[in-house]
Amino acid sequence: MQVSVESTGKLERRMRVELPAARIDQEINSRLKSVGKTAKIKGFRPGKVPAQVVKKRYGQQIREEVLSEIMRKSYSEAVRRENLHPAGGPNIEPQTTSDGKSFAYIATFEVMPEVELQKLDQISVTKPEVTIGKNDLDSMLEKLQRQKATWKEVARASSKGDRVIVDFDGTIKGEPIAGGKGREIPVVLGEGQMLEDFEKALFGVTAGEEKSFKVKFPKDYQAQELQGKKVDFVVVTHRVEEQVLPPVDDAFAAMFEVTEGGIDKFIEDVKENMQREADARVSQDTREQVIAALLKTNHIDIPKTLKHEEMHVLQREAMQRLGVEDVAKAPALDNFAEVAEKRVRLGLLIRKLIADQKLSVNSAMVRARVEQMCAGYENSEDMVNMYMSNPQIVEQIEPMVLEQQAIDWLMANGKVTIKKIAFNDYMKS
Repeated sequence: MQVSVESTGKLERRMRVELPAARIDQEINSRLKSVGKTAKIKGFRPGKVPAQVVKKRYGQQIREEVLSEIMRKSYSEAVRRENLHPAGGPNIEPQTTSDGKSFAYIATFEVMPEVELQKLDQISVTKPEVTIGKNDLDSMLEKLQRQKATWKEVARASSKGDRVIVDFDGTIKGEPIAGGKGREIPVVLGEGQMLEDFEKALFGVTAGEEKSFKVKFPKDYQAQELQGKKVDFVVVTHRVEEQVLPPVDDAFAAMFEVTEGGIDKFIEDVKENMQREADARVSQDTREQVIAALLKTNHIDIPKTLKHEEMHVLQREAMQRLGVEDVAKAPALDNFAEVAEKRVRLGLLIRKLIADQKLSVNSAMVRARVEQMCAGYENSEDMVNMYMSNPQIVEQIEPMVLEQQAIDWLMANGKVTIKKIAFNDYMKS
C-alpha cells in the first residue's frame, strides 16, 4: 500500500492511497467462488453454476462490497501509519490508474488540532466570598412571608404594595381593542404586572372610583396592532387591599411543612438554602471566569466537522425545550454557530488539561454532585443512593465532575482574588 498526504488547510488533509489491483481481484475471485457453491440460479444445480455465470450475476455487487471494505480497512491502516488523528469521517473519491495494475482513492478529512496549553498561571479570577447577615436573612424571610400573605380590604387611597381589584375597558377612537377588557382583575402595585402607564394610574385610587387615562403601548409590544399606539382606558376600582404578612413563628414554619423544631429550625433551613444558592452562584461565576480566561489565552483552530456536529446538538436541545418536532420549524442552524465553536474549543482545551495533569474522576466529588442535585427533596438520602447505584446516571455525571476538577486545577494554579460581598448585593448583581 502506497500512501501520500498533503495539507490543504490548517486542519484539512488530502490522503492518496494506492493498492495493488491483484489484491482486490484475488478477494473478488475468492468471494465469487464462495458464492458459486451456494448460488441458486434457474437452470443450474446448486454448486454446479459455471464461474462466468456467477460472475455475470454477482460480480458487480461483490466488487463494490470488496472495494468498500478494502477502502475502509486501508484508510484506517493508512491514518495509523501516518500518525493522523481524524476529527470525523473522510470524503472518499476513487481514482483510476493509467496502468490498470493498481487501485487508488483520495480521502479528504480534517484532523484534530495539536493543543499546547499556554499561560495557565496567568488565569485570574475574582471569587466572591458571600456573607449572610441579619439584613439578608430578614429580607429572605420577608419574601417568604409575602408568599403566604393574605389581603385585607382598606378604606383609603391605594399605594405601593397594595392590591387593587379593578374593571377596565380599553379603546382607540372609541373602538374596543383586542384583550382590552377585564373584570375583577387584581393588580399589585409596584410589581410591574401591567404596563407602566397603566399601573402608575392606579396609585391613589379609592374603592368605587372611576378613572380615565391614556396608556402608550411600547413599540415592541407583542400585539403588532397596538405597537406604539395610545389607548384610552376607563377603570373602575372595586376594592383596595393591603397585604397582611403572617408573623414569623412556629405556625409560619408549619406553612412550609417544618413541624419539628419550629421557627428556629425553619430559619436554620432558610439560611442553609441561602448558602447553597450562593455557593452554586459562586461556583458558576468562577467557572465562567476561568473558561473565559482559558479561551482568551489559548486560541486554537477547531475542525469544522466537530463544530457542525455541535451545532446540530444545540439545535436538537433547543427543539426539545421548545417542544418542536418538525425539523422544518427548528431554529436556524446558524444561530448556534458561535456557541458551538466555543463549546468545541473549550472541550479540546479541557481534554488536553485532563490528559496533561493525569486527572481522573474523583468518586467523592461524584457523590457530592449527586447530593447537591437531591438536596431539595425530602427523601434526599434515598434518592442519592438510588442515583449512585444507577451506572447510567453515574456515567452522565462523571464527565461534569471531571471538567469541574479541571476548572478547580486552573483556579488552584492561577490567581484568585477574594472579594467579600453581602448575600443580597451579590444575588442582585
